[in-house]
Amino acid sequence: MSRIDFLAAQALPRPVSAWQISKPFGARTLAVLALVLVLGFFAGQRVEMGRMLALTGEGVLASVGLRDRSQVLSGLETIGRSLFPPQISERTEVARIEHFDRNQLPWLAHVESIESHQPRLNPDTLVMEDVVARQEYLIEPLGYVRHVAAEMLETFEIAIWATLLAIVLSAPLAWCGAKNYAPNRLVHTGARAVVGLFRAVPELVSALFLVLAYGFGPIAGVLALALHSTGFLGKFYADDIETADDKPQEALRAIGANQFKVMRFAVLPQVMPQFIAYTLYVLDRNVRMATVVGLVGAGGIGQELKGRYDMYNYAHVGTILIAIFVTVLLLDRIAARLRNRYV
Repeated sequence: MSRIDFLAAQALPRPVSAWQISKPFGARTLAVLALVLVLGFFAGQRVEMGRMLALTGEGVLASVGLRDRSQVLSGLETIGRSLFPPQISERTEVARIEHFDRNQLPWLAHVESIESHQPRLNPDTLVMEDVVARQEYLIEPLGYVRHVAAEMLETFEIAIWATLLAIVLSAPLAWCGAKNYAPNRLVHTGARAVVGLFRAVPELVSALFLVLAYGFGPIAGVLALALHSTGFLGKFYADDIETADDKPQEALRAIGANQFKVMRFAVLPQVMPQFIAYTLYVLDRNVRMATVVGLVGAGGIGQELKGRYDMYNYAHVGTILIAIFVTVLLLDRIAARLRNRYV
């Protein structure tokens, strides 16, 4: 066959069977999908998804006037009436304040005297008499706001220190957890196991045990958040080190650079934007989780929230929730600016 005949044969249209498009799914895919749906149905029954949808639907109907009453809507209305207006001032009995000095009152504070009539038994005549009792209270118009601000500052400090400790602890774990930099397979497996263990234990669970070891206070909160964050950062730092471009690393090794110099000048410039993004996310998450670990006595605003909730001081709870929301919102804006600048 000449070259012209060969080219002509190649130009002829191919059989229709050669251009058939494969099916996007087959019998096996349908079987797996059916199994997933069945398992999801039974799992939904166990977690009462049907009841959740029914109650939510009743709430929607009640909100538009198509139903008289809804359990969900009534509960939300009760919560709204209890939380608002939030508590701003602080009222403390003077007799309960140690070393109280009338000449050095807090900013905008004043002392208020209240008289009340209380029945008391006269020990001489054994007759109940109406006695006038006078009580003095220290009124601080912004006292509780200042107290919540101090607790939120402690919460932020817990998150900052937890993040710093996580960075320090996760750096060697990431080095040993990366296949291309681990000294041997045993070290690599051990580092990955430690990172997985830290990540598998929730902060609230570890805080429960750390409170028993260190007592109530911010120490347990810092360590609980630091351990979990170490697992998170250690995994993602190691993954980025493994997937870094090999060409700059090979170039440095070719001129005799050791592992540390290769990491410093070839790997870190590539992965640093991702490292910064991960660290900012962990800091944001630690601020939110610091309020949660405080519920078990690990310091911060969560401890104040738990105490006020147990005493049914829902107006104080409303102030705390607003402070948490404002703090997280401001931190998110700051993190977004840093992310746009360095990532």
